Amino acid sequence: MGPSRFRDFFRGFIVVAVCTAIVFPLRTHLAAANLVMIYLVGVIVVAAKTDKRAAVLTSILSVAAFDFFCVPPYLTFRVSDYEYLITFAVMLGLALFISAMTARLRAHASEAIAREAQTAALYRLSNNLAGRTRTFDIFKAAAELAEETFQSKVTVFMPDQAGHISFMKRTSDRLIVPSAEQTIAQWVFEHGERAGKGTASFRNASALYLPVKGEQRIFGVMAIVRTSTSVAIENVHLLDVFLKQTAFAIERAIAASTAQAAEVRVETESLRTSLLSAVSHDLRTPLASITGAAATLRSHWSRLDGGTRTELLSTVTDEAERLNRLVNNLLEVTKLESGVRLQKERFPLEEIVGAALLRLKAQLANRQVHTAIPSDLPLVAMDAVLMEQVFINLLENAIKYTPAEDPIEIAAGKHDSVVEIEVRDRGAGFPPDHEYRIFDKFFRGRTDNIRGAGLGLAICRAIIEAHGGSISAENRAGGGAIIRFQIPLTDAKQNDSESRSKGEL
Repeated sequence: MGPSRFRDFFRGFIVVAVCTAIVFPLRTHLAAANLVMIYLVGVIVVAAKTDKRAAVLTSILSVAAFDFFCVPPYLTFRVSDYEYLITFAVMLGLALFISAMTARLRAHASEAIAREAQTAALYRLSNNLAGRTRTFDIFKAAAELAEETFQSKVTVFMPDQAGHISFMKRTSDRLIVPSAEQTIAQWVFEHGERAGKGTASFRNASALYLPVKGEQRIFGVMAIVRTSTSVAIENVHLLDVFLKQTAFAIERAIAASTAQAAEVRVETESLRTSLLSAVSHDLRTPLASITGAAATLRSHWSRLDGGTRTELLSTVTDEAERLNRLVNNLLEVTKLESGVRLQKERFPLEEIVGAALLRLKAQLANRQVHTAIPSDLPLVAMDAVLMEQVFINLLENAIKYTPAEDPIEIAAGKHDSVVEIEVRDRGAGFPPDHEYRIFDKFFRGRTDNIRGAGLGLAICRAIIEAHGGSISAENRAGGGAIIRFQIPLTDAKQNDSESRSKGEL
């Protein structure tokens, strides 16, 4: 007999003694039926607090105490009136019935509490697994919650690249089972059946090994180390649900990863198609012009006058420069996407703008460019070469879509810790909803038979974002477009370094 059961029996004895102490002075004043009720209340109390055996013992003791102390002749088990035998039988029957019903109610209450705990555990498991995309993270979250729920040490072993369970690939920091039991975990992984402590297979193992099994495959093996011989029978169903939920989360993560990879492949293919389409067109057109001009010069050089020769040579030169810009843009996109390292230094913004205008001198020969850059604007931390490319691309874009007689404006100003630059024109502006898409690679809004690959503004956004800034576009009041970008005045890393230097001084 265990200590807990002995305590239950002792409680039953004490309750009977208390009931007897209550009824003993009342036996001459109350009817026998009323005295029986007091003992039945005691049986209910014991049945509500202890197990069924203690309640049955309390029922028998109550009948015996009622006979001994409350039925004449007193203090003896003899009965003067045999009608009391019926009272004893009814009392015992009622006591046993009450104890059985109370025990059943307790069992139902315990089951309800267990179901509530299981539901709460599964809810927490679902919350912990939601949003996790890596198999290891899913296993680790499931193992931690299993430890809390089952009051056991839990770890999950995962297969290596060869498809064999490895005790080196586990969720716990230290190995909680003997390394010799790796063969048991491998057997569970291969057969998809539980084994180890409390099972028919490898029952002498130190832990219970369970497969984390999905619809198509087994993802790993969960090991549970308990102090008892096996997982309690009421927890077996919860354990199975735990494992199924974990496997389902892994399958969902794999499916999401597969779908994402497929989406990336589709986007890559779309970009490749767009690239081939844009580049083939933009390469073919200048190449055709160069080929035609060169062939004409070679075949008819002596018959061409000086002006025609100069024009054809200019065509070759212009189209070659256009090809060069296209190739440079493609190389720039590739470099930026691969992660370019910025060479930031503090420069006056007007120098960068001036360098860009000088590079575009030929294209801006017959155009007006108005600049409004405050003389007191602080030096800006930036990569001068890349930022010059931003202004070149923005100005070339404005040149393409702005009539020659309308000016292009460049304005700058300081706002808190950033410098804001605007490039404005009086062209046709952007079509509806295109303001948010013009910075996408290969996207071209209003073409109007204007050639281009749709890379210039994409390069601008990549450079600005690499500087920690942002860029946007909008239609200008009264017609035209504004492209606005902001970059920090100072480099955050440089500020931290300077702050540390000052602190050391």
